[in-house]
Amino acid sequence: MALLPALLLLLGCGALMAQQPDALAQYLQGRFLYQQHCQLCHGERGDGRGEMAAGLQPKPRSLRQGWFKYRSTPSGFLPSDDDLRHSIANGISNTAMGAFRQFSEEDLDALLVYLKSFSRRWRKPDQIGKVMSLPEPPSWLENKGHAATQAVAGARLFTQHCSACHGAKADGRGPAAAMLRDAWGEPSPPADLRQPFLRNGERAKDLYRTLATGLEGTAMISFESVLSPQQRWQIIAWILLQRLPAPPTLGGSKPRP
Repeated sequence: MALLPALLLLLGCGALMAQQPDALAQYLQGRFLYQQHCQLCHGERGDGRGEMAAGLQPKPRSLRQGWFKYRSTPSGFLPSDDDLRHSIANGISNTAMGAFRQFSEEDLDALLVYLKSFSRRWRKPDQIGKVMSLPEPPSWLENKGHAATQAVAGARLFTQHCSACHGAKADGRGPAAAMLRDAWGEPSPPADLRQPFLRNGERAKDLYRTLATGLEGTAMISFESVLSPQQRWQIIAWILLQRLPAPPTLGGSKPRP
């Protein structure tokens, strides 16, 4: 770096530190954490083009558009801070995104400040969505007989709304699957919903949230205005019946929640 630009940068940082010392310190802490733990995959500029990105499938998420799959907010809105914390702390199943549970609350707060600097959407109040109120699973879902009855209707709804991508058997091999691309033009194969561990969570409530919010940047739309809550639970009842058993874990360790 040339001497004059470097001097100007130091003077600018010094002025900002004098005005907002806590904010700048948090930003710099977040940048350090990002460079140490995230940059290798997500890239120096947060564009998903880090050194390891070329060999990963699915590709690391670009942070520059502010599009995130895991959200508790309506389609088209930014995720909540808790959504981002969840993704960082728990990781994403079936991807290279590991669980970073070693971060303290202070670390997570700082990392969020830096992550948000990649997209201008975070500066726009109209992009901030309220967390959706999601219902608890119905009691009948715990009763095998009642759940199986509801799953009959769920199978019909799944065929109508989901099978083109996810396949008639929920194995991710629908007729449209091979043609799907994400917002960056990368292949975006639908999830095999039979798997015991899914990227956005495998609990019934996680499946409901995904149907309600959709997955930003992918072909998975929100069904909030398409399916009633009852219909969503019926589809979930059918999906749960297709679920494959979880593989044994090494050393008796428990999979992530």
